[in-house]
Amino acid sequence: MIKKAMILAAGFGKRVQPLTVEKPKPLLEIGSETLLFKSIKFLKLFGIQEITINVHYLAEQIINYINKNNFKINIKIIKEKKEILDTGGGIRNAISSFKEEPIIILNPDTLWNKQYLNEVKLLEDFFIKNENNLCSLLVVNKKKSFDNSFKGDFNLNNQILSRKNKNDLEYIYTGIQIINPRIFDNIKENVFSMNKVWDQLIIKNQLFGIESKEDFYHVSTFNIYKNLVEKFSS
Repeated sequence: MIKKAMILAAGFGKRVQPLTVEKPKPLLEIGSETLLFKSIKFLKLFGIQEITINVHYLAEQIINYINKNNFKINIKIIKEKKEILDTGGGIRNAISSFKEEPIIILNPDTLWNKQYLNEVKLLEDFFIKNENNLCSLLVVNKKKSFDNSFKGDFNLNNQILSRKNKNDLEYIYTGIQIINPRIFDNIKENVFSMNKVWDQLIIKNQLFGIESKEDFYHVSTFNIYKNLVEKFSS
């Protein structure tokens, strides 16, 4: 069973400005809870025992938020000081001391709730059963997205993700994946996106996906955020 997870919280949140001019995106609230709180609560429910959070933009607000709240779980904060490292660079930097143990990587932009627990368990089981599995993603058909502007990230066929038909990418990345730290062995850059890693795995047919059946709520833009606040406050 996977015991460690990482939450990505370093981004600028430009698409939800002006909300993020003075507040980092993970601290935006929906239904009286911050996105970061929902993420931590979900990981605890799943059985995670140690969480790493990377921060950069308005980092002190997130650090203070973590310090002021008793989440009753071991939380380690990694600050990207000089420059933001992008998703891939941020993950590699934060888990550089990890060996080959799998870790859950979570994006707090999604509204995580207990309905996802069984699906992430399936993702975990799938990952662990295949010893050569370096990265597995939970994806969802874009038809189930609250934000209908998503063009899609992947195609999915027999649990293998691809981008062969770029004009018809049916599946969206939900924001949760399981990786083995060895996934970064061939990356030399310090600043890079996870898309660079995913594309390398796609070439080898080694990027895997499990399909979520849940409706997908993701804070993507300012207008979507306002609509989600209205939906979940009623």
